[in-house]
This record gives sequence, C-alpha cells and structure tokens, in this order.
Amino acid sequence: MSASMPTGKPGHRVGLTLNYPKSLGVFERYEEAQRAVDYLSDEDFPVENCMIVGTDLRQVERVTGRLSAGRAAAGGLLSGIWLGLFVGLIFALFATSDDALTTVVACVGYGAVFGLVWALIGYALTRGRRDFTSVSQVVATRYEVLTEHKFAEQARDLLASMPAGTTSR
Repeated sequence: MSASMPTGKPGHRVGLTLNYPKSLGVFERYEEAQRAVDYLSDEDFPVENCMIVGTDLRQVERVTGRLSAGRAAAGGLLSGIWLGLFVGLIFALFATSDDALTTVVACVGYGAVFGLVWALIGYALTRGRRDFTSVSQVVATRYEVLTEHKFAEQARDLLASMPAGTTSR
C-alpha cells in the first residue's frame, strides 16, 4: 500500500493509491469507517486524500436451493426469452412496420430454445457435482481508514474530537 503508482498529470494520481499512507484507525464494520470519513468531510478535511481499505478478505457463499434439471431448464428458458426479446426489439427497429411484431416473436422463440438447450447442456456437463444454486460475495472482516502522511496528524486530531459512536480497534 505504500508504493506509489504512476501518475498522469503532475499532482494527479492514477488509480486507488496514496503516496505514503498512514493509518487513522481500523474498524469492524464498513459503516464505522464510512462514518469516520464522513466526519472528516464535515470538518472540511481534504477527504480526497483518504482511503477505506477492506482487509482480511474472505469469500462467503450462501446456498439458496437445490438445482434440478427442471430448475436449470426454467432458468435457461427465462434467460433465453429475455435475450430474444432484447435482440428482437433491436431487429424490429430495422424491420418494416408489418414485420416488426413477427421479428420480435421469432427472436423470443429462438432465444427461448437457445437458452433452454444451453442451460440443459451446462447442467448435464456438471454430472451432479454441483446440484445447488448459490450466491457468493467477497467480504472484508476489517476496514482500515488511511490518509496521506502529510494529513495524518490533522485527521487524527479531528477524529479524536469526533462524538462517541464510532470506535476503532
């Protein structure tokens, strides 16, 4: 984090970097880190010199249900219908007014068949190794607020005067 990235124009940083970051605090919840930066902003601190960095990342996967061939087929069918509708509406823009509805309906039909077949092929290729649906997310367990070294003392003084409710570890 202390390495600086290439800069574009003089005085303009490229990307999510700080030249010499100093820690202002480590928080258990993102909202606490956000509150600290918001307080600094309210106190006219140059918050463009701050970062909130999530650390100790972990992937969390929540199983949402059982996946069967029927459920895979239904999902593929619906996805195909949406894709077909989208493509059909685009094609209808270039079709004559008499052919516009026919174009949309045909594209929806082809999309539905394509989505259904594609989903069933995908399901068959898993050979039962993943018969469930899930959603996953990468989450941080801690959030550290950093600022440029030249602003660290000012920021710490401001945070020390912050009303209770946001505490750092």
